[in-house]
Amino acid sequence: MVLFSSCMKDSEIEKVLKALANKRRLAILKFIKKRKQANVSEIAGEIKLSFRSTSRHLRVLVSANILDREQIILQGIYRFDNNMPSLTLKMVSVLV
Repeated sequence: MVLFSSCMKDSEIEKVLKALANKRRLAILKFIKKRKQANVSEIAGEIKLSFRSTSRHLRVLVSANILDREQIILQGIYRFDNNMPSLTLKMVSVLV
């Protein structure tokens, strides 16, 4: 029985699932959903985590193509990736 079909490779699906399997990263996604975009300091303050740890979580989310990072002057601005695969979008929508 096929539960879903996807053009994503198994390794990509695994990467997304691992990225979503963390309460801090889910908190980050909920905050960005509410704000549309945010920098590391804003996110760290909201989830009450250090700048360094927040940056590490953001790298995981960017690597999984869930978030996109844009450099504006000296700040990295994070928002949902517009090119997120449809399967990833469905998973994020269910969780956030």
